[in-house]
Amino acid sequence: QVQLVESGGGLVQAGGSLRLSCEASGRTYGTYAMGWFRRAPGQEREFVAAITWRDGNTYYANSVRGRFTISRDNAKNTVYLQMNSLKPEDTAIFYCARSRNYYSDVERYGRSREYYNWGLGTQVTVSS
Repeated sequence: QVQLVESGGGLVQAGGSLRLSCEASGRTYGTYAMGWFRRAPGQEREFVAAITWRDGNTYYANSVRGRFTISRDNAKNTVYLQMNSLKPEDTAIFYCARSRNYYSDVERYGRSREYYNWGLGTQVTVSS
């Protein structure tokens, strides 16, 4: 069993920054990618960013590309999401997820069904 715990959410003004962390524990062997998703109030969950665990290849949603950066620390089993130039429309619960599936095309990790384990989420609120 794998547990994912997100942290780092909070309240920030528009234009500000936050850094989210997600630590994985348990049987993490066989992790091929980690991803971040978010769900805004009244909306469907949407993809934010993904990173392959071995090579560090990254993929971003168009809405965050250039503002958010995903990274990982394999030794700590932790994935990060650095969020800069935050906008009120970034307000959401952010979830990290773990994929056990291998794909050579990192864009395959933009789909939530590729992920097996999910964290409980951390709230990010951006005020205008």
